[in-house]
Amino acid sequence: MSMKVSDYVLHRLREWDVDHVFAYAGDGINGLLAAWGRAGDKPRFVQARHEEMAAFEAVGYAKFSGKVGVCAATSGPGAIHLLNGLYDAKLDHVPVVAIVGQTNRSAMGGSYQQEVDLAALYKDVASEFCETVTVPEQLPNVLDRALRTAYARHTVTAVIIPADVQELEYSAPTHAFKMVPSSLGVAHYAPVPSDDDLHRAAGILNAGEKVAVLVGQGARNARAEVEHTADALGAGVAKALLGKDVLPDDLPYVTGSIGLLGTRPSYEMMRDCDTLLVVGSSFPYTQFLPDFGQARAVQIDVDPFMIGLRYPFEVNLVGDAAGTLKRLLPLLDAKKHGKWRKTIERNTERWWEVMQRRAAVDADPINPEYVVHALDALLPHDIMLAADSGSAANWYARHLRMRGAMRGSLSGTLATMGPGVPYVIGAKFAHPERPALAVVGDGAMQMNGMAELITAAKYWRDWADPRLVVAVLNNQDLNQVTWEMRAMEGAPQFLPSQALPDVRYADFARSVGLDGVRVEEPGGVQDAWQRALAADRPFVIDFRTDPAVPPIPPHATWDQIEAAASAVLQGDTDRAAMVRQGVKAKIQEMLPGRRRREDRPGAGDEG
Repeated sequence: MSMKVSDYVLHRLREWDVDHVFAYAGDGINGLLAAWGRAGDKPRFVQARHEEMAAFEAVGYAKFSGKVGVCAATSGPGAIHLLNGLYDAKLDHVPVVAIVGQTNRSAMGGSYQQEVDLAALYKDVASEFCETVTVPEQLPNVLDRALRTAYARHTVTAVIIPADVQELEYSAPTHAFKMVPSSLGVAHYAPVPSDDDLHRAAGILNAGEKVAVLVGQGARNARAEVEHTADALGAGVAKALLGKDVLPDDLPYVTGSIGLLGTRPSYEMMRDCDTLLVVGSSFPYTQFLPDFGQARAVQIDVDPFMIGLRYPFEVNLVGDAAGTLKRLLPLLDAKKHGKWRKTIERNTERWWEVMQRRAAVDADPINPEYVVHALDALLPHDIMLAADSGSAANWYARHLRMRGAMRGSLSGTLATMGPGVPYVIGAKFAHPERPALAVVGDGAMQMNGMAELITAAKYWRDWADPRLVVAVLNNQDLNQVTWEMRAMEGAPQFLPSQALPDVRYADFARSVGLDGVRVEEPGGVQDAWQRALAADRPFVIDFRTDPAVPPIPPHATWDQIEAAASAVLQGDTDRAAMVRQGVKAKIQEMLPGRRRREDRPGAGDEG
């Protein structure tokens, strides 16, 4: 039986164990759509509302499954729409393959309708591999290289297939000159550094008296090894946001997130340490790392291209996190858990007390910190979490504690708006038996989330566990930018750019067959979470939150504080509430905790 190129593309994807393709239809991929019909929808075509959402869903699927995510789109506008989601994958080092259509070969170069130079357009986002199929014999090599490169380099690749090529009869490459046969699969490997480099790194770590560890998503397969290393070094461990689920937050020495959205104990540990070990992270904000010259530093990363970044490391170890730490551990001298480790643990314990107090601060109508803090204790042990960019990411970073088999992610490096809802939809196709939850702002919900509720409505009955919760922090403000304007520009809120219309998100969810509730006072928060986590279908909670609660870091600089005060003096529309909520939030850090005065942050630095 003859097979078209389009049939072979789907056949080869199935051989690579690709079971879902997130996509949107268009005439540039009509040949592929017909092939999907002939193949009985295998791999499954998952219809997003927009190509950007298809790409985000592929990213979410890849992040939560560990498998490659695949998305598809038509030529011209469809291919263009994929780009934002593909850049999200590239910058977060996630394996995603894009399959895009192109106009017929006979029309290329003729300024034809929807003709875009896709090779030029995708040159950056798919810089590791982007190829146009012009004859059937290029397959399977092009597909194999796209998938293998995405896996091996943790990046985006693209395959462009003109519409007329999709309709050609497939002919395999032969044993002949200028034919390129191919094979399936990617080899699993775990590079490790040389013994000399390991001994040099161990010498630095053994000499340190106040060791800090920073982990990112590259350490996710090394949880046990990171725990053993921290124990041997008497160290505390901070987590980059993409590595939030690497270690559970119920370990007393885990200080939580680091950076603009991070915690005070992470900030203090980096401020006071004399030795730094970074594992699987390219955390970009060097101002949150130790001062240059203060700490000796070692980095471990599997990607030699990412090694030596951000800090003047003395030893750079190129290797798999788990494999490298396994070889490093026997070389480490076990340190006594003295004042340094005890101070880290006390600071972390107090931080969670501060978070609880900040969540209890009254607001008008609801404190967003209370909304997310109240969720923390209710989270199922196997939940998949996503946060959207904006102030929602602050509360996700600071109030939700990872434990058990929980997973979590967000747009870490691109920090684009709108991936929260499509991420958890992609996650549900990766693990339909697990609950998923996204915390998003109203700006992101209006931008992307509402339309993707229609996607959830289309597919939720296929999921073994139907729970997909979307929590909208509805403050009618593009809140993160508003606060950045105040703190970084000293500028008051600019209402024409920042004010958002109030939308009844739960009503919209119910209108498409889902469920939801609007919560307008604090007393309804706990019940809403419990209803959503027990629902028999996807559930939207519309929380009416106070935009005056500041997401400014707890370690904000005096320059930032003065700039925010300047915004008030210049007539910020929300100035009275802003001052009131900012003062109330800051006071919670100054109130005495369970510790004695001498245990305050920074005490006990001598050991």
